[in-house]
Amino acid sequence: MRVAIGSDHRGIKQRGWVAQAIEQLGGEVVDLGTHSLESYDYPDIAAEVGQQVGQGRVDRGILICGTGIGVSIAANKCPGVRAAVCHDMHTIEMSRRHNDANVLCLPGDALDPVQTQAMIRTWLTTEFEGGRHQRRIDKITALESQFSKGLSQDRQRP
Repeated sequence: MRVAIGSDHRGIKQRGWVAQAIEQLGGEVVDLGTHSLESYDYPDIAAEVGQQVGQGRVDRGILICGTGIGVSIAANKCPGVRAAVCHDMHTIEMSRRHNDANVLCLPGDALDPVQTQAMIRTWLTTEFEGGRHQRRIDKITALESQFSKGLSQDRQRP
């Protein structure tokens, strides 16, 4: 599995823990940076990782900023991305089982190495359940397509 990883300046240390967990599972890390502690705008790295995932150049992506919220908002603007902010093992697991999240967004300010690596292992090894959840993913994909083409003026609400 190829996994693109990226962070702003607040997630550099944690990105190393993420890379290690991916490699321990036999995955390939595509590290997109940043590699400096100087202030870095999280939308830029989220766009890079999001494009890699959305265009199918990598299987999944992992992003880190202070809270995980900013990178999630930015990554979800990329077509084909289903980015989820996760803070614990339950949200990690459900993001995969029910939402088929392909980009994981983590809060760099709230993680330690052991917790981070356990979360990455769970996220990368948890399978999507499909079934009724696939129907919902299909609806999300249809919304994305609809919004990229522009909303129809005559669309009725249920």
